[in-house]
Amino acid sequence: MQDQYRTLAREGVHEIEINKSRFLCALAPVATETEAQDFIARIRKEHPTARHHCFAYVLGADGGVQKASDDGEPGGTAGAPMLQMLVRREVRYAVAVVTRYFGGVKLGAGGLIRAYGGVVGEALDVLGTVTRQRFRLVTVTVDHQRAGRVENDLRTTGRAVREVTYGADVRIEVGLPEADLTAFGAWLADVTAGTAKLELGGEAYGDV
Repeated sequence: MQDQYRTLAREGVHEIEINKSRFLCALAPVATETEAQDFIARIRKEHPTARHHCFAYVLGADGGVQKASDDGEPGGTAGAPMLQMLVRREVRYAVAVVTRYFGGVKLGAGGLIRAYGGVVGEALDVLGTVTRQRFRLVTVTVDHQRAGRVENDLRTTGRAVREVTYGADVRIEVGLPEADLTAFGAWLADVTAGTAKLELGGEAYGDV
């Protein structure tokens, strides 16, 4: 698994105009192909009179799933440069849809490649990206007397506290870099006088 990947900070739209043609790039973070296809369908519905809705998406922390469509533009002039921009910027779990309103002036293959790839690059700059880090999930079980201090210490030291559950004891789920597990166990034993229990869970990605 990848230790980290970059994805979109938020959903949004960026527009450019070239020789009277409007290019609207809609970007969104997505987790699955179904989400990507639903977003593409939504953009098509929002712009029913546009001539083209070209798209590209990259899924998987390693970029293992990649798809692109020229949607009627000359082969290789739209979807491919859009996909190349996402891959070059190392953006994952993201979909880009570029809606084109034709302005009456043909741009040629080179012009289209620059336009479609360029508007995706500009949109990425405008919307921004975030880096997500691979964490090992651990669950700390601690008594109510010590739980408040433990949770506070975790948050003030920048640990990724994901969930806190109150029952007979308090269970705190934390995301930790794999390299921190040994030091974290020693710290936890120290602050709880050895009374806390530490369970290792699976893996997940979280914001750095």
